Amino acid sequence: QQGNRATGQQGNRATGQQSSLSQNDGDINWENRTLFISDNLPILRGLNSATVDLIYLDPPFNSKRQYQALEGTEAEGQMFDDTWKWTDLDVKWLSEIDNHNEALSAVIRAARLAQNERTAAYLTMMGVRLLELHRVLKQTGSIYLHCDPTASHYLKASLDAIFGKDNFRNELVWFYKNASRGKKQWARSHDILLWYSKDIRKYTFNREAVLIPFESGMTAWRYSKGGQAGKPMPKGKTPDDVITMPSLNTMDKERTGWTTQKPLALLKRVIQAGSNEGDVVLDPFAGCATCCVAAEMEGRQWVGIEACEEATKITRRRLNEADLGSLGRSKPRVIIKRSAPRRTDADAPPPEKTKPKRTTSYKNPENLQILYGKQFGDCKGCGGHYQVKDFHHDHIHPRSKDGGDEIENLQLLCGNCNSTKGNRDMERLWELLYERESPISPAGWKYLRQRGCKDWRIA
Repeated sequence: QQGNRATGQQGNRATGQQSSLSQNDGDINWENRTLFISDNLPILRGLNSATVDLIYLDPPFNSKRQYQALEGTEAEGQMFDDTWKWTDLDVKWLSEIDNHNEALSAVIRAARLAQNERTAAYLTMMGVRLLELHRVLKQTGSIYLHCDPTASHYLKASLDAIFGKDNFRNELVWFYKNASRGKKQWARSHDILLWYSKDIRKYTFNREAVLIPFESGMTAWRYSKGGQAGKPMPKGKTPDDVITMPSLNTMDKERTGWTTQKPLALLKRVIQAGSNEGDVVLDPFAGCATCCVAAEMEGRQWVGIEACEEATKITRRRLNEADLGSLGRSKPRVIIKRSAPRRTDADAPPPEKTKPKRTTSYKNPENLQILYGKQFGDCKGCGGHYQVKDFHHDHIHPRSKDGGDEIENLQLLCGNCNSTKGNRDMERLWELLYERESPISPAGWKYLRQRGCKDWRIA
């Protein structure tokens, strides 16, 4: 295939050499046109590293809304609650992020302070998935994350932490025009697409595939008079980073009833610009398979992941109806899988050992992970943030004072706070930290202020 790899420098691109696997590209361990019906995290963890050329994802936006497909539509039964709580998540995720990406952990903690724990929970859910998406992306690959202003600033900071700020390429604005008009604020009429490459110099941007017409009045004669004498007039100009395209209305023939469906034309433009024919496209939040259909129409390989069972019939129907005539191919066969593939690459983690028998001690690893998640990695005494290995189990009410081993009476303390507290109550620990003018957790300051203690942090 004729590949166009941008060099990362203004105006310079590869000259159309045969595209081939780079030295670090992995072997694909799934079949083309596979749709996984599952939560996407275990599937992503089963994909081999460096096997995907382009990732497009349209994840939940943390909009705090409930979505449900219209009755009588093809997507009837599809619904989800876009409100996130820490109790909805696996408590191990936060410690995994802390161990793998300190910068991402800092973004989540900042969101917790600036907004609330629900925003932090949403970013934790996204964070573990973005780390896997970075792993499966080829060194020459790109990711387009579709979001709206609700969380775009936090998601951009998360992508900076994972991909590196220098690999940020563009913030595309999809201006869909047909927004409802509010009376108390500006009309909300756009979404955001954040484009990051994995490498600062080697990535795909097919400018010729997405050229837009010149402004009205531009002719070959006028072009030649503008200092371009003797040069042929280009077919168009590089598109702006604002894409003006209406969203799908309820009567649109393209509509499936899926509540968050995006226009096929929008996805085709992303795929045309960000990949070459034969490349692999991944959509981990496939929904009604708009990205998969666009990839098929543009001659790309694809894999999708979607938790909702209704996606199977919609994907098959849309691909059967897709216009593939120009590609000279028969109607594609969609492969439905419900379990993760087994990784075969060199950096695949070793198989999990049989879980040891759960100890009855309160110091068991399960309690450690649960408490770490509940505390967001912060010490209950001083409020400092630590990795899970640096914490000690502690009884809030000591066992010498009839405190039990149930998890409601357990907490995690750093080494210094654990030794300072000893066999005392938490209130006494905070008082000792106050006397030493040592850092104190927010819960500790709340207790101390109730006791009339002056905040020595304020001059």
